[in-house]
Parts: sequence; structure tokens; C-alpha cells
Amino acid sequence: MSPASKRSAYFAWVAVCLLWGTTYLAIRVAIETIPPLLMAGFRWTTAGAIILAALKIRGQAIPPRSHWPALTVLGVLLIGLGNGCVVWAEQTLPSGLTAVLVASVPFWMVGVERFMVDSDRLRPRRLLGLLVGFGGIVLLVWPELALGNGRAFFYGVLATQMACVGWAIGSSYARRRHADENVLAAAALQMLFGGLILGLAGLARGELRMLSFSNRSTTALVYLIAAGSLGGFSAYAYALKYLPVATVSLYAYVNPVIAVLLGTLILGEALSPRLAVAGGIVLLGMALVRDTGH
Repeated sequence: MSPASKRSAYFAWVAVCLLWGTTYLAIRVAIETIPPLLMAGFRWTTAGAIILAALKIRGQAIPPRSHWPALTVLGVLLIGLGNGCVVWAEQTLPSGLTAVLVASVPFWMVGVERFMVDSDRLRPRRLLGLLVGFGGIVLLVWPELALGNGRAFFYGVLATQMACVGWAIGSSYARRRHADENVLAAAALQMLFGGLILGLAGLARGELRMLSFSNRSTTALVYLIAAGSLGGFSAYAYALKYLPVATVSLYAYVNPVIAVLLGTLILGEALSPRLAVAGGIVLLGMALVRDTGH
């Protein structure tokens, strides 16, 4: 990899950290009036279509149809599960808490990578990190469950972890695919296919009859398309092509800080001492998992 490509990859990673940290707030606002699956489906299909149209106008190559089945799988994993479950979770969870729970994605990435042929052995420090991170998540969610805030809260937490699993499997798979593929075109097709799946799921669920728009939700949706999808996901795909999965996954440490601050300042979400302590424990555990001593 050339120094220029590596430098650009790190710039892309920084963009992911900043942009995706703001999307938790935008998702929460967007689903105030727009049903979750239709909102996510429209967001990703629109972004994918815009990128593909721009590439077509510029005469750039689109991945051949023989690649489309694999890109559909990636779209389902990264967009359908990875983002769709986050959107679903924010129906019952504060945006800041959702971001903290999604910070466990490196936990799942390490687990997924363990099953790959070229994986490293599980080092003691990483094992300790997994246990610490899991303890932080338990501290985050257990009091709410014990108080009987119960089923809806539990399903929201479960959805965040399903999102992490989908994202981890998809990222690991994407990292091992065609190195010569046009990153932006491949990302656009993933957005398109994943968004279509989410949209169809929303229609099957009957969300169309619940659809309405407000100035707030429409503005948030436009922001998600522009910053979260066109900017953030394209940057993520580029960073993933040139940087190790474990390095790219560190964006999950930055996102909660931004999301919690915005949720507190703009939506008035509670910033309790328990959330701060438990969030810190989760991030400490994930930092231990990110053992660079190879």
C-alpha cells in the first residue's frame, strides 16, 4: 500500500468516527414520524442510487453481475442487520445508550475473526478485554431489566448486539473480497441491496400506513442520506480496504462519546453516573480486546 493510500485511509477512518457519531441522534429524530424500516430502506437505497448514477455519468466501472450475489450478502449483513437493527433499537433505547452498546462491535469482530483460517490465537489480554466489556454491558442494562423496564428495553439491547454480529461478519467478509474492485461502486451496490431488503421488510410489516413527515424527521433523514450514507459508509468501505479490520473497528470507541453528548445536549437524554461508568468499562474492555502486540 502506498503512503498516499494509507494516509487517505486514515482520513476516511476519522470521517467515519465523526460522521457516524452524529447519526445516532439523527436516527432518533427521523423515526419520530417515519417508521424505522422504511426510513432505513429509503435512506440506503437513495444513497446507493445517487452514487451509482454519479459513477455511471463519470463512466466508471460497476462491479459485474457475477459479483452481485456477494454484494447482496454484504448489503444484508452490513446494512440490513448492521444498521437496520440499530434503527430498530432506537425505538426503545436512548441514542447515547444505543451507541455505547454498539461499541461492543470490536468484541464481535474478534470473535468472528477467531473462526477464520488466517486468524490469530486468542491472547490472554484479549480474553480479559472480552470479559471486562461484557461486564460493562451487564452493568448498563441489568438495572433497567431488574426494574421491570423489561421486554421492550431487552429487545432493544438484543437488537444492538444483532447489529454488531451482522456488522462483524460483513466487515470480515468484505475485507477478504476482491482487492481490485471499485470500492465506491461496491459500497453503492451494498447500500442499494441492503436498503431494498429493509424497505421490503418495512412494507411487509405494514409501515406504509404509519408513514408521515415532519420538518425535524425530514431534515434528519436528509442528513442520514448525505452524511451517514454517502459520506460515512463510503469512507468506511475505503478505510476497510486499506486498514486492518481491528483498526477500522476503533471508530466504535469514538461514536459513543459524540452520540452521548449530542443526545444529552439536544434531546435531553439522561446522562447518569451509571451510564458514564458502565460506558467507560465497555470502552476499556474493547481497548484491551484491541491488542496490537502481534
